[in-house]
Amino acid sequence: MSDPETYGARREPGATFSVLGLRLPVRESVVIAVMTFTIIIDFYHDLALPQAPLLSQGIDRPLLYFIVPLATLLILRERPTDYGLRIGQWRIGVPLALGAIFVLTPVIVVAAGLPDFARFYRLDAYGEFSVAREHTGWAIAGFAADVISAEFLFRGFLMWTLVRLMGPSGVLMATIPFVFTHLGKPELETLTTLFGGLGFGWLAWRTQSIAYGAMIHAFILVLLLVIVNR
Repeated sequence: MSDPETYGARREPGATFSVLGLRLPVRESVVIAVMTFTIIIDFYHDLALPQAPLLSQGIDRPLLYFIVPLATLLILRERPTDYGLRIGQWRIGVPLALGAIFVLTPVIVVAAGLPDFARFYRLDAYGEFSVAREHTGWAIAGFAADVISAEFLFRGFLMWTLVRLMGPSGVLMATIPFVFTHLGKPELETLTTLFGGLGFGWLAWRTQSIAYGAMIHAFILVLLLVIVNR
């Protein structure tokens, strides 16, 4: 099993192209462009179920955040296993994930009782965007699919591209757009995403896999939604 430094070793950018004299790497530019446009499309459009936005995101985001980046890697002739789609170092990942879940559970229980969180995550309180009580389970499953896909977009597709370009600083750089996608959510949650995103990034870097961060991320959101909507 390779260590993180070997798995994420820097490599030459490869093919480049010029924009008004600015020489840019093809692979890295494509990854950043795809990541940017998928977030923009997701923000402005409900693709699968425009009449039910909360249910739509459970379909849209796996498509935009997982399938589109995966297809991009295949078109670029990259190996998805080099971007966190692997079991990785499970002997490290499993205990860390279970330990994080144990520590974070009381934190989530407390957060679920805060007014900002209760208002935002109440699925029947979105007016025209709400879901019927009988669809709550589908909505929660969709949120879980959403965050698992987001782990691949940010901690797989983007992060490993940046790590191989600039070294460990890529973990930090990949966290910045992740933080911005939380704008509009409860302020306390948004403020903590820099640290949480770095934690997920470090875990993906250390284990060479997005699986363990995805496990934690999905658990946090599902538990929060279940408590708020019980």
